[in-house]
Amino acid sequence: MDLITVLILVFIGLVLLLVELIFLPGTTLIGILGFLVLAVGVWLGYDKMGMANGHIILSIALVLSIAIVVFSFKADVWSKFALKDVNHSRVNDNVKPQLQEGDMGRALSALRPSGTAMFHDQPYEVHTNGEFLDPDTTIIITRINHHKVIVKPVS
Repeated sequence: MDLITVLILVFIGLVLLLVELIFLPGTTLIGILGFLVLAVGVWLGYDKMGMANGHIILSIALVLSIAIVVFSFKADVWSKFALKDVNHSRVNDNVKPQLQEGDMGRALSALRPSGTAMFHDQPYEVHTNGEFLDPDTTIIITRINHHKVIVKPVS
């Protein structure tokens, strides 16, 4: 009975680790539970079956655990969760040609301290110098620094 219990615990632990690595990547409760069940199975192997059999069970558990990790990498499971697209777009790429210091516009969203404003019938991402401005506030461009548009309210 003890050998069957130990083998069942080791098997359940390995299955939970396999589920963790292939279906639920990351550190989740399933992976932690799998590790704990596997550890309890190995500990019971040492406790109930002696040191020699405990070493055998530990060795088998280690080899199978390493095989599961290697299999999960070779099965290319991780590529399903990897971001492969490259975003080449930039914020306000067209700011320099169209906007000038001193241009007036209005805030489309709340500027806390950044938000969206309308200049020349085009929306732009803008920033204040720390002020919080309400939507529909009339604003003026104070400076443009590396495509970052800095505004202040018109007083």
